[in-house]
Amino acid sequence: MPRKNLKRLIAFEADDGTLLTYAPHENGEGLVESNATVDPTAYIAPGAYVDRGARVARLSRVGKGAWIDQDAVLQEGSAVHYAAHVGRGAVIGRHAVVGPRARIGAGAYVIDATHIDADAVVAQGRVARRGAEMGRAA
Repeated sequence: MPRKNLKRLIAFEADDGTLLTYAPHENGEGLVESNATVDPTAYIAPGAYVDRGARVARLSRVGKGAWIDQDAVLQEGSAVHYAAHVGRGAVIGRHAVVGPRARIGAGAYVIDATHIDADAVVAQGRVARRGAEMGRAA
């Protein structure tokens, strides 16, 4: 009898006691929480996490060690590079790029096709536009 292809599940307990279950994404093997939505064409690199309620659209890329926090949204064709963090409820616009180690604050919005430099910080609730200067991480 043939075996079914079962995903490897990983469970964590959140600070509030909620059990969070993650499975490797089929394209890249990064971990995706069971209540997150990730398009099959998106790439989630090993060591990356997509948390509960987050949505990652088609052709988006999440780099190694990056963290897409709860309820964050990556729109079509966006990219979040190595070790970057997209905060809770933040939105990364279509074809926008978040550079390595950058930090996008909770509820922030990165406008379509905007490039956020490596190590930059977009403060909580801010709107990042092309050409705007962002602070550097300390």
